[in-house]
Amino acid sequence: MFDNNSIEQLGYYVYALIHPQNNTPFYIGKGIGNRVFNHKKSALKSDDTSLKLDTIRSIVNNGLEVQHLILRHGLTEKEAFEVEAALIDFGNYLGHDLSNLVDGHHAADRGLMTSDEVIRRYNAEPLKVLEHPVMIININKKYSRGQSTDAIYEATKQAWVVGEKRRHTSKYALAEYTGIIIEVFEIQEWYSIFTENNKTKNRWGFNGVMAPDEVRNIYINKSIAHTKKQGAANPIKYTL
Repeated sequence: MFDNNSIEQLGYYVYALIHPQNNTPFYIGKGIGNRVFNHKKSALKSDDTSLKLDTIRSIVNNGLEVQHLILRHGLTEKEAFEVEAALIDFGNYLGHDLSNLVDGHHAADRGLMTSDEVIRRYNAEPLKVLEHPVMIININKKYSRGQSTDAIYEATKQAWVVGEKRRHTSKYALAEYTGIIIEVFEIQEWYSIFTENNKTKNRWGFNGVMAPDEVRNIYINKSIAHTKKQGAANPIKYTL
């Protein structure tokens, strides 16, 4: 535990909980006072379950101790929010599987992006006309910023409720993430998918390749934010 003098000097700080067996972080947080130590207390005194608390219990049950790493201190609360968010973004990008339940402060607006994503975000022109038979597929729930084109393809290709007519007429799939078209794929063939609790073929996926440049360049990095309706649930749309 920190003494009063240490607490006064620390101010707001950002910390990591480190697993002693592999020396990797499993949680990033911000706080003041003895916040960094409170997670162990919660894990041992409550029956609540979460990845963070279960990890702490596993460490203690193996006769080990969680390591507490102070990453930055002497911060304002606003600065601590920003540092925490940046480290959560980067930790997840590096594959540390952090146990944080939510992304950091302003992660959706100012979080981790590739250089291409920055250009898209601040230069995207509105897409006004669909010049080809396309389907626009929202991949917000299946894709995270900073990933490769292969990851975009995997997030876009399945598994969707698509009618027979649309499967026969749609030639291209526009992968849409947070209102911007981030890739364009040419659909080559469809395959049926059995969902886990249903033996009927009620969802579909496609095999495809990146669209040719003359098609791709029409749609890539264009914004459809102006067409999105509040509360719309269907991840696929066929018109603007």
